[in-house]
Amino acid sequence: MIKTYTTFAEFWPFYLREHSLPETRALHYVGSTLVLAIAGVAIWQGVNNGTWWWLIGMPVAGYFFAWVAHFTIEKNRPATFTYPLWSLGADFKMYFMWITGRLDRELESAGIKR
Repeated sequence: MIKTYTTFAEFWPFYLREHSLPETRALHYVGSTLVLAIAGVAIWQGVNNGTWWWLIGMPVAGYFFAWVAHFTIEKNRPATFTYPLWSLGADFKMYFMWITGRLDRELESAGIKR
């Protein structure tokens, strides 16, 4: 039976376990960095100046690297398919926790051994 998550707090450890391999997380970080870079370029150039197409590149960049990681490295189904908004939030939470050096404790709490 598939577990249904009703809160983000319940979903978060599941999300981390679905990203248990460092290589999977690394590809997610590449995608998230590209998403933020593309957003920055779009804002800098001005979306109203004909560069709105940069915004199309954001989900492509983010999902491409994440899905490659899930299908080839982690060998699981992306949580995005079942929990799209929570997955997006969890991806950026994981990203910023990694950047700030706070992710290891969260991984351990979710039962992921290093």
